Amino acid sequence: MRRELASYFTTPLAYIFIVIFLMMSGVFTFYLGRFFERGQADLISFFNFIPWLYLILVPAIAMRLWSEERKSGTIELLMTLPVTVVQAVLGKFLAAWLFIGVALLLTFPVWVTVNYLGEPDNGVILASYLGSWLMAGGFLAIGSCVSATTKSQVVAFILTLVICFLFVAAGFPMVLDAFTEWAPLWMIDGISSLSFLTHFDAISRGVIDLRDLLYFLIMTVCWLTATTIVINIKKAD
Repeated sequence: MRRELASYFTTPLAYIFIVIFLMMSGVFTFYLGRFFERGQADLISFFNFIPWLYLILVPAIAMRLWSEERKSGTIELLMTLPVTVVQAVLGKFLAAWLFIGVALLLTFPVWVTVNYLGEPDNGVILASYLGSWLMAGGFLAIGSCVSATTKSQVVAFILTLVICFLFVAAGFPMVLDAFTEWAPLWMIDGISSLSFLTHFDAISRGVIDLRDLLYFLIMTVCWLTATTIVINIKKAD
């Protein structure tokens, strides 16, 4: 994990990602989110846009987790080190997750600005940050699994983006409406419960429900388990 985390900052990738993330966060919050026009001291506009920001930037981080190792052939060297496949998967995932957490923490000036301009509910904002980080972990776990299946970072990026979008869009009313005429209620509720937005929105309202936390935990664990299985299969080949 330390090696992977340090590797982000030995190339321009980390700095480019952080700069783009902070710039787009500011644009979405203050301009597209019409922060000043609304005249309300909160970060709703920031957290409303962050799933869509993640949809582009997180796959860009996840695509290199395993694709780069497979393309350069260093995955064989990695497998000879005194670490298990599970440890390698967790190490790479945690490094990327911590890196995104650092980028998220660097948005604190936005939080400071809101407190300077008014009296927001900081408990809700803190919960929203937690939900954002958990959602990033879910996106990364999906990207990790996809990255392990291909040597092409471009293919990994596109497939991760598509899969993450499907998990985000599963809770959209227009998607659920397509099932209402023929599907039973339990199926519609099941599809809605698969959406990242359904659980993130609940947390971003300041309600930290165990079911929402379990959703992100199970989603992350399942995709990381799938990553381990894929790597073991590729190693056997």
